[in-house]
Amino acid sequence: MRPDAGMAAMPARERTRIHATAIAIGEAGVLIRGASGSGKSTLALALIALAAQGNRFARLVADDRVELAAKGGRLVARPVAPLEGIIERRGLGLTPEPHTGAVVVRLIVDLSAEAPARMPEPEDLVDSLAGIDLPRLRMTGRAGDERLALNALDLFTEGER
Repeated sequence: MRPDAGMAAMPARERTRIHATAIAIGEAGVLIRGASGSGKSTLALALIALAAQGNRFARLVADDRVELAAKGGRLVARPVAPLEGIIERRGLGLTPEPHTGAVVVRLIVDLSAEAPARMPEPEDLVDSLAGIDLPRLRMTGRAGDERLALNALDLFTEGER
């Protein structure tokens, strides 16, 4: 079944929109949160490029605004019109990008100017959205962080492949 099956019929009160970026790597979604200008789009593009170098399917789902809905114990991310297929590239503005319509979120990446703990506590590696617990990675969004994010996604989804 497609991850977005039935979402259109879902009542608006069960869906929420957040300021974030979402991408799909294989069948796993990465939800990237952070303040404006923190590097969400840059990290998303770097993750897509890194995954594609490894011959993995990788696509944008949504940039800047993401619609989330809990369905069957999973969190599904979708783009918000009219931003479908558009991503911000610093210095170029809004540009087209191949995209997919929905993905099941498997990892949350929180970007912050503050460096994450070197050895995070177990409770810092999980966050709950719409009542669904998901693995969470905190990072600053520096160049090269896409490797850590991809490794974390692989680690947290290892049993699902």
